[in-house]
Amino acid sequence: MTAIDPRALRDAFGCFMTGVTVVTTVDGAGNPLGFTANSFSSVSLDPPLLLVSIANKSANLDAFSTGRGFAVNILSERQKDVSATFARPVADRFSAVAWRRGPVGAPLLDGVSAWFDCTLEQAIPAGDHTILLGRIGAFEDSAHPGLGYYRGAYITPAATAAQLPTGPDVVLSAIIELPGQVLLVDDGRGGLSVPMARVGRAGVRAALDGLFARLRIEAEPGSVYAVYEDAAVGAQHLALRCPLAAPCTPAEGAFVELSPGGLTDVTDPALLSMLQRLAEETRMGNYGTYFGTHQHGRVKRNAEGQTR
Repeated sequence: MTAIDPRALRDAFGCFMTGVTVVTTVDGAGNPLGFTANSFSSVSLDPPLLLVSIANKSANLDAFSTGRGFAVNILSERQKDVSATFARPVADRFSAVAWRRGPVGAPLLDGVSAWFDCTLEQAIPAGDHTILLGRIGAFEDSAHPGLGYYRGAYITPAATAAQLPTGPDVVLSAIIELPGQVLLVDDGRGGLSVPMARVGRAGVRAALDGLFARLRIEAEPGSVYAVYEDAAVGAQHLALRCPLAAPCTPAEGAFVELSPGGLTDVTDPALLSMLQRLAEETRMGNYGTYFGTHQHGRVKRNAEGQTR
């Protein structure tokens, strides 16, 4: 293993810190494991350290927090499907991708913009996540442009600031349902979320149609399920129920059971509370609409007035 060049490492950090990543390791039996995340940051050039975080509810937490090391694979702009694959709750995510063992030992994905192969320096509990501090043993970058994630949508270097959606800071959440199930996608932070998009000047319907096109599904908007403000980030959230008439296979994410077990990887508290309410209201057959903030508000029942 060659020595790390601090200047080359600094340049690589500067190019790729905001990219979508797949973090990989191997379990005790040598089987590859991985998850999609964008919670990736440089820590130090001397010694060369970086960090990523993994949800404490992840089934792979022990393998990542007690193993020998891990790799951070920075996805290229053509690897949206790889991001989706490693965000889905499937048994063998590596069967759909080409990969190899890195110099330090973690799985490296083919065709990425860059990779960093690390030994595990420390696993640090931090709220509902664990921070994995890695010492970089080897890294490599390529000419492939990186894949980014912004306000619930993938972006590429071609999507400059001038080309990003404009208009009011409204975030649209699509609650796409099958009987007893809801579609969840990677939230870019090591957890799961409903599909989201920022509403621009073209309006809600255009944003929703864009979501459906991205997911490659045919659906129609249903009732408004929640309207709430998140003052911490200055955003207004609008959640719409979008029931599907028939099962389908979306281009991103997967349908999970609308139950406590199915929602374990939803890490945003406001979204989790909303989906838990949906699960209860689905069981009762009595739906309402939430109005308030991401912390406090009230539900207006469709036919029963208001309850807190």
